[in-house]
Amino acid sequence: MLRNWHLPFVVVLGFGLLSGCSEPSEQLRIGVAFETLQTEYWVASVEAIEAELRRRNIEMIEAVADNDANRQLDQIHILIARGVDGIIVSPKDSMTVIPMIKAANRANIPIVIYNRPPADNDGQSVTVVADNYEIAKATVEYMAERAVETGRKYKAMILIGDLGDINAIARRDGFDDAIRPFSDIIEVVARVPTEWSQDKALSGVTSALQVNPDINFVFASTDFLFPPLISALRTAGKYKKIGEEGHVLLGGFDGDPLAYSMLVERYLDADGVQDVYFDCAASVDAVVRMHQNQIVESIIRDPGFVIHQGNLEEKAGQMWGAQIARSND
Repeated sequence: MLRNWHLPFVVVLGFGLLSGCSEPSEQLRIGVAFETLQTEYWVASVEAIEAELRRRNIEMIEAVADNDANRQLDQIHILIARGVDGIIVSPKDSMTVIPMIKAANRANIPIVIYNRPPADNDGQSVTVVADNYEIAKATVEYMAERAVETGRKYKAMILIGDLGDINAIARRDGFDDAIRPFSDIIEVVARVPTEWSQDKALSGVTSALQVNPDINFVFASTDFLFPPLISALRTAGKYKKIGEEGHVLLGGFDGDPLAYSMLVERYLDADGVQDVYFDCAASVDAVVRMHQNQIVESIIRDPGFVIHQGNLEEKAGQMWGAQIARSND
């Protein structure tokens, strides 16, 4: 179940043991400001950051903006007024975070941007982000190679995210560049804009399958869109397991619990995984080191990985969604 926050802040005190040269000697207070907790990915991220802060004996002051960029900016100002020692923020998009960076800079408070990098600006911040382009490209390349093995031709569909989100653009570009060398056997016949909305995804996929009922290769730019995709495929009689007649080559991006279940049940061919545990630990480490006036690279990239039928047993331990799914069993 996703967490539902009604208060602007939830304070969590942690009392773990310190370790490592970059650990603080006094208890710090770090503000953690997320634009949304709408999906399991964001919930898992907040919980992983919370666990890392607790391990380091750092107090966490949490704010969730419920998809409201103006509210998030207000929350950043409140965190600054409360004198936090650092801020980790996951913003709505690359533009709305810029005034947050500038506000933190004016207050001389280090700020780390989680998951969504800012647009070009002259502010000082560190960004921790998955390599969305490379992970998407590697995922689709794996799918295309499986298509080649069948000796058949394919008609492809991509579910595109909100193009106001730089991550959605990178995933779309990774798809396009992966598909291009296979254009002799894979034709892209549908590009479904979703704006990260399940309702829009369901409507768009349903229409695309009506126009092109022979679509047999689908990449979703986030696992969050799997529920409407599965629904539309089932309605069209096209949700089949790997090896069954009529199986649609399926790929996704994130590594959530549903994707893990789909892999185990052999409906999903491949999923690009963001390493939540690496990203969250790196974000906390960066903000602590910045507080200590250490030099930190401006972009810390999570290379992620592709999980698929061939490496499922090996990689499941690194997949955040697998850990959640297993803990719920």
